[in-house]
Amino acid sequence: MRVAKHLLLAAGLTAAASAAQAAGTLIYCSEASPEGFDSAQYTGGSTFDAAGHAMFNRLIEFKAGSTNIEPGLAESWTSSPDGLTYTFKLRKGVKFHTTEYFTPSRDFNADDVVFSFMRMIDKNHPFRKAYNVEFPYASDTGLDSNISAVEKTDPYTVVFKLKAPDADLLAKIAMPFASILSAEFGDKLMKEGKASMINQQPVGTGPFILKRYQKDAQIRYAANKQYWKKATSRSTT
Repeated sequence: MRVAKHLLLAAGLTAAASAAQAAGTLIYCSEASPEGFDSAQYTGGSTFDAAGHAMFNRLIEFKAGSTNIEPGLAESWTSSPDGLTYTFKLRKGVKFHTTEYFTPSRDFNADDVVFSFMRMIDKNHPFRKAYNVEFPYASDTGLDSNISAVEKTDPYTVVFKLKAPDADLLAKIAMPFASILSAEFGDKLMKEGKASMINQQPVGTGPFILKRYQKDAQIRYAANKQYWKKATSRSTT
């Protein structure tokens, strides 16, 4: 039931985000502060709203106002006849956020997809060892037990290998917990011994960039003027 509930929530929030993008400034009153800014670590709607939808994208996105899926950071995908292999062709030219704490040196690519998923499903992943946290939605949806590997076959192709067919895979990875993070930023944090900061200093590809956060008071974003969906310039408070 929780998965179904949040599938509907995700679709609704996507519609709200689309409406916000058309405006110059948006002030939104939330019922609670986000638990953090790494959506994969949480299950709360306030976190998905403040982080997953505002600052990140996923391989697959929900169409505004529905639970139907459409291309996101993946332009297209195919599945094998046995349902055990999904191949995603990635979008080129997508920029990660430039912030006060990180300046990307490259565009989004397959390394970011591998990093974002493998840290959730592989307890021996280097980042997981540097920052030992749980990923409840990956567990609740069975992704951590059913995905055997997420592999890069070229800079813009990623292959998911499953242990058993999963007809809901695409809908699951369209949810905010499956947001794509920057592997380059993750590497930087590990080298600095600050892996946990990924939950406080988000770097995504989404429509808004985090500027300031004051718990239980305000989150201030700036428009991502390099947003890949070519939305018009905007900002929000």
